[in-house]
Amino acid sequence: MLSEDEKKKKVLEEAKRSDVRLVVFQFVDILGTIKNVTMTVNRLEDALNEGIPFDGSSVEGFVRIFESDMVAMPDPTTFKILPWRPNERKEARIICDIHRPGGKPFEGDPRYILKRVINEVKEQGYYYNTGPELEFFLFKNAEGYGPVTHDFGGYFDYSPLDLAFDIRREVTFNLQEMGFEIEQGHHEVAPGQHEIDFRFDDALQTADKVITYKMVIKAIAFAHQLTATFMPKPISGQNGSGMHVHQSLFKIKNNHNAFYDPNDKYSLSKTAYYFIGGQLKHIRGLSGILAPTVNSYKRLVPGYEAPVYICWGRRNRSALIRVPDYFPGKEKAIRAELRCPDPSCNPYLAFAVMLKAGMDGVKNRIEPPEPVEEDVYEFDDQKLAQFYIKTLPESLGEAIDEMKESKLLKEALGDFTFGKYLEAKKSEWTEYQLHVSDWEIEKYIKL
Repeated sequence: MLSEDEKKKKVLEEAKRSDVRLVVFQFVDILGTIKNVTMTVNRLEDALNEGIPFDGSSVEGFVRIFESDMVAMPDPTTFKILPWRPNERKEARIICDIHRPGGKPFEGDPRYILKRVINEVKEQGYYYNTGPELEFFLFKNAEGYGPVTHDFGGYFDYSPLDLAFDIRREVTFNLQEMGFEIEQGHHEVAPGQHEIDFRFDDALQTADKVITYKMVIKAIAFAHQLTATFMPKPISGQNGSGMHVHQSLFKIKNNHNAFYDPNDKYSLSKTAYYFIGGQLKHIRGLSGILAPTVNSYKRLVPGYEAPVYICWGRRNRSALIRVPDYFPGKEKAIRAELRCPDPSCNPYLAFAVMLKAGMDGVKNRIEPPEPVEEDVYEFDDQKLAQFYIKTLPESLGEAIDEMKESKLLKEALGDFTFGKYLEAKKSEWTEYQLHVSDWEIEKYIKL
């Protein structure tokens, strides 16, 4: 393993060899919004060694104005050339951790929060893999009211119904050049909706990849005079965009999948069952992180392939947690797919709270209920009661109320971020409640 000095030296050598001219230093705020500052390459060595000072009071969820000095410390392992930028004046990107002056990690940095939870789990002998599937829409940059989809294709359609084949192709090649192992790309169910999947990795690297993935897709779409959005439900009456997350625990000592047991009927270990049990127990409290916007809860409704009911099953895509089929010889592929997160979430916070909830299940041996293998969307209230199936929050307001009562969420985020995040979400919910929408005008103007 390389030392920190060796990692920095490697970055400087690569930047010189590739004739990089500009370097973009990135981090995310509490909501997952990318922030960045760009410097010429001659400042790279100083930035790697000393960090980049900035005003933390101007960043959502960070600090107050009288304690505003913060430092963005570049992580040299995240240095990547931006392949879509001009070859003759190359640019690179580095993701940063946030420190307070003096070098102490900032407790409100989402990347630090995920690192902290990951380290807790490492002490128990595990590492956490995640494989998210992010859906997105492409819209024309049309003038006038309302989004206009780029095409009218459907699931797995091809040209001429799917007009974004070349865009997905370009995105795929750019992501590959940035270190992604792409598995597949295709048109999704709704008009203008798409998905490009990449291989799972440990949770920190995957969270970094989610941020990179969004940046690349937006940049390529913009170059084609299109707008890419990860808004959960941009079109009424159509499927929304999810971020289903495939997840598993691996044992550090032997790199074996801790979710696998060849003697179980589902090929699941006790660890896997307890992990699922923990997530099901805490999921209502986590919803405000995994589905963080007012718009998120317009996706989480019956009838549009989004999970609503808190249950699990094998192959059952109406369940909140799905366990994909096991194929002999594919022990490392045993996993649990959590289907309620959407791509508007902050991936660092999302993976942190998902892991914390799952490990609470492992620690306290929380047994999940019996799996449900029927279409839960077809259940009436009596049958839901028979299976003891509860539902996710129906609004951001309800999710906020659940968050307030979640001790696990507060422990995962820490007191500082827990308070800041709740404050931001309460403000968003209040703003929404005070807004008079076009639907209300059309519905009630004649009263």
